[in-house]
Amino acid sequence: MKQKTKINKRKAWVGVVSFFLLVAIIMQITILTYDFIIEKTDNVALIAVLILVLIAILSTVITLIDYIRRKVMIERPVRKILSATGRIAKGDFSVRLVPNHSYDKYDEFDVIMEDINVLAQELGKNEVLKTDFVSNVSHELKTPLAIIQSYAKSLQNENLDSETRQKYANTLVSASKRLSDLVSNVLILNKLENQGIKPQSEKTNVTELLAQTVLQYEEVLENKNIDLVCDFDDVVMQTIPSYLEIVFANLVSNATKFTPENGEINVKLKQENEKIIFSVKDTGCGISSEVGSRIFEKFFQADSSHSQQGNGLGLALVKKVVDNLGGEISVSSQLGKGTTFVVTFFN
Repeated sequence: MKQKTKINKRKAWVGVVSFFLLVAIIMQITILTYDFIIEKTDNVALIAVLILVLIAILSTVITLIDYIRRKVMIERPVRKILSATGRIAKGDFSVRLVPNHSYDKYDEFDVIMEDINVLAQELGKNEVLKTDFVSNVSHELKTPLAIIQSYAKSLQNENLDSETRQKYANTLVSASKRLSDLVSNVLILNKLENQGIKPQSEKTNVTELLAQTVLQYEEVLENKNIDLVCDFDDVVMQTIPSYLEIVFANLVSNATKFTPENGEINVKLKQENEKIIFSVKDTGCGISSEVGSRIFEKFFQADSSHSQQGNGLGLALVKKVVDNLGGEISVSSQLGKGTTFVVTFFN
């Protein structure tokens, strides 16, 4: 962009110098013409008339030159830009403008056209993402809502025995929780993406926060007979506890969900100088490199069979939170051997 700015300034000086030379030439022509007329006649009235005619002709020439210059150099690119911005305003993001000059000869209008192209491209991407997001949310809402509607209707049957009634009620609770989690995740994700002001950070005992999060999954771990190995350093850092909890909860939850019975989960929290490294390693089904490259996308689910409940927002939330906290996240995995997530924060 600096190169374009220099080119623009040079073009501006060329225009100023050209205009100066044009005026100087016209003045010189006027003076030479006046001297020529004076040599030929001493009729003052005739001299005045001829000078006025000359001035009128030269003024007309200047006006025509300036009119053509404005038409070609200003009005034409302005009309192109106005037409493009009008189409963008109406929702047509396929607009692409072709600059009037080659890159090394860009003027201000060419730079504006390039910026409009970038703007239209980004708006187009956002429109696709928004459409996909709405479509995915609608799809994810349908399943729990259909379950709730179906089982609620079934519960109206007075002839149901108590065991079946309880089973239906448990299914309703599970579906409503899934629905609640989806709505909560969508709201949190929207807040993270659009908020101008973050919650205030505070001095946080990260070790204690992580331990409390892991304890929430104690019952599930016991039911699946999963061996949990924890290795925590005493870590205190300035951060946003609610954000950090989202990272811990989602990664530990995923490890618990995808680790089979009698498996193992390793949770570590280490401090290395200015770095705070949190990792979760499981012995679950693992993911392929193709899946790994998309795992942080909204609504993308590594488990294409949908044998495990989820809405594909958990890891997207984790990535967004880690980015907001200025950290880094990576994933390594082998099919059939397990997955490791590593999150690094800088204290």
